[in-house]
Amino acid sequence: MARVVIEHLDKTFFGPKNRETPALRDLSLSVEDKELLVLVGPSGCGKTTLLRTIAGLEEPTRGAISIDGQMINRVPAKDRDVAMVFQNYALYPHMTVFENLAFGLRLRKFAKPEIEARVGEAAALLGLKPCLDRLPEALSGGERQRVALGRALVRKPKVFLLDEPLSNLDAALRAQVRVELARLHARLEVTMIYVTHDQVEAMTLGHRIAVLNEGRIQQVAAPLELYRRPAHLFVAGFIGSPPMNFLRGELRARDGACLFAIRADNPAAGKDTLLIRLPSRFKTALQQAERREVVLGVRPEDIDVQSITSAAAARSDGATAIQAAVEVVEPRGPETYLFLDAGSQVLTARVPPDFAGRAGQSVAVSLNWEKAHLFDADTGTALHRA
Repeated sequence: MARVVIEHLDKTFFGPKNRETPALRDLSLSVEDKELLVLVGPSGCGKTTLLRTIAGLEEPTRGAISIDGQMINRVPAKDRDVAMVFQNYALYPHMTVFENLAFGLRLRKFAKPEIEARVGEAAALLGLKPCLDRLPEALSGGERQRVALGRALVRKPKVFLLDEPLSNLDAALRAQVRVELARLHARLEVTMIYVTHDQVEAMTLGHRIAVLNEGRIQQVAAPLELYRRPAHLFVAGFIGSPPMNFLRGELRARDGACLFAIRADNPAAGKDTLLIRLPSRFKTALQQAERREVVLGVRPEDIDVQSITSAAAARSDGATAIQAAVEVVEPRGPETYLFLDAGSQVLTARVPPDFAGRAGQSVAVSLNWEKAHLFDADTGTALHRA
């Protein structure tokens, strides 16, 4: 068993004149045995600090860290039975691949036959047998990354900690090594905590994803759960590429229905740009936030774009539509992104590759309200839906 439990963890760095810089704030998290949990978030959110604190390279200001029920706060890094793979590989340039893989085992006084057996096993697993006699300078980026992984692998630790291990690779190689990592975890069935700022890596590798911002966990969930039901405005905007579209307005009740009022370009005119009837499932949200500012979120793939030849933006099927102008068209091969100017709103839509759009074109934009999300504009928390 290798279950990692973090409870109410704080980490504060002290600068000149004892100035405090909080890196982690009351962070609690459980990583289950054999799970691959991904920590994702923007630069400076505390991902690497959390990993280094688990590894024993940083001392927590407050809180507890335990592995298999044993608190490790006071346990030296070398005795925690965790292995960390760094962003910059950290290979010894004067040592061969075999020597790099064996170095940690030799420091721990392993017998020579055991070292050779472990190195051979890791090299076979990672496809490094043809490289064992080479120096790091003779390796490709992907091979160096595999050596860094192998150096952790030969130790057979309880927990693997990986700090943005693919960030130095080019796009094609990242995709290749990402697949290799997923296969490796499936074969080893070990506990891994993986740090990245790349949401593609997070969505494809993680059994669960923990989204961090400013040292706090915003949500922990399975990848598709994060994508489909974000619990916070930050999560909704961070997970997904292109990110979710946000429209600011307020909720109103009328004749038993829930209406979303989009703010006008000129509030002094006293008129709303548009009143949109929301599905009945948003009635619970109406009870929470009637006449308060809210943020409505819609994914780019949940926007339908139709060409129009006049200023009217009403569809023949009676659905509410918003008039917009195409600003930029980005063909991506299997899909096309449209960046739209809808007056007070800026929208991004994902449309089929054969959509005949051009910059400056007027279009009618209809949103899939059944897949929309509502967030409190002040707190960022998702409003409950029936």
